Amino acid sequence: MIKTKNLVSFFLETREHTETICKPLEIEDYVVQPIVDVSPPKWHLGHTTWFFEEFILKPHKPNYQLFHEDFAFVFNSYYETVGKRVVRNNRGNLTRPGVAKVYDYRHYVTNELKEFLESNAVTSEIEEVLHIGIHHEKQHQELLLTDIKYILGNNPLLPKYNDSFSENPIQKFEQKWIPISEDVYEIGHDNPDAFCYDNELGRHKVYLHDFEISNKLIINAEYVAFIEDGGYKDHNLWHAEAWDWVNENCISQPQYWHVIDGEWHQYTMQGLEKLNMDAPVSHISYYEAFAYAQWKDCRLPTEFEWEVAQNQFNWGSRWEWTESAYLPYPGYTKAPGAIGEYNGKFMVNQKVLRGGSVATSPKHTRSTYRNFFQTNLRWQFTGLRLAR
Repeated sequence: MIKTKNLVSFFLETREHTETICKPLEIEDYVVQPIVDVSPPKWHLGHTTWFFEEFILKPHKPNYQLFHEDFAFVFNSYYETVGKRVVRNNRGNLTRPGVAKVYDYRHYVTNELKEFLESNAVTSEIEEVLHIGIHHEKQHQELLLTDIKYILGNNPLLPKYNDSFSENPIQKFEQKWIPISEDVYEIGHDNPDAFCYDNELGRHKVYLHDFEISNKLIINAEYVAFIEDGGYKDHNLWHAEAWDWVNENCISQPQYWHVIDGEWHQYTMQGLEKLNMDAPVSHISYYEAFAYAQWKDCRLPTEFEWEVAQNQFNWGSRWEWTESAYLPYPGYTKAPGAIGEYNGKFMVNQKVLRGGSVATSPKHTRSTYRNFFQTNLRWQFTGLRLAR
């Protein structure tokens, strides 16, 4: 763990980065919620602030005065233990509190917590919650970027976010298959001095058969070939549930792709651009990743195969779908109270993603990190790596 004396700077650095992400926004951008999965940027700013107020300042700072008595109701997300909250799909209806008031709230809580940390001996309990709070905010920094992209990418004008966010790194190396030998391997977080989430704990042994995994992510040119070969029209490639999803939602390409004058284009953070054929494919669902793997007579790696092999390939530009259901490791137990709701309550009907993405915040990912989403979602920077 980071020593207590450095926690304040780590906390302040994280808080500042969240606001930096929002600097390119127009005031109207802060309130929009196009779909239930995308929260307004204003809500992210408030929710990450509420976390520190609710779990550190309220229970631990003597005589702490709430910034506003209604903000816990407004900015709670899914913590049943803490109390009532605004229904998730109503976050975009919150024209009040205004953006300026939410920034006032952020600065108030940031200053209160800074003062508390600098003037008190921080217990191991507080330090643990503070680390969770910092990394929780880092998770929301990624969500902020992907939610902003969805908001702007569904604006008829397809406006750019800024000129500096680079989302399409090129893999300038030859595709090769990495062989991994049949053996018993250890999986899970094992560094007591480094932060991790509870769902990474319970280091345990797994038996793996011989397999091979690609050193390279699937790129756009390869995915275009899948489309042009009728990949979205061949029911044999898709799970039954996925095939229903394709047909009910008229899915025929990755999210943010457009055909203009017979050429593929992609909405990026710099606006609408011609599709970079050498960039890793992104914004695909698990359904699409599975179907593509079927088309190639391959499969997706399990999360255990990915973790065993990850030191032999580059990762971090796309969250990589795996074939693993999001389930607890052996010996996993939920923490008591609201913190126990952080990961454990979602261990059903979701798939694990590994790695990280171009939107993942600095100092946040690691080889044991277990991200997870429902199989139909694709507004994150999600891609795929093949195994066989």
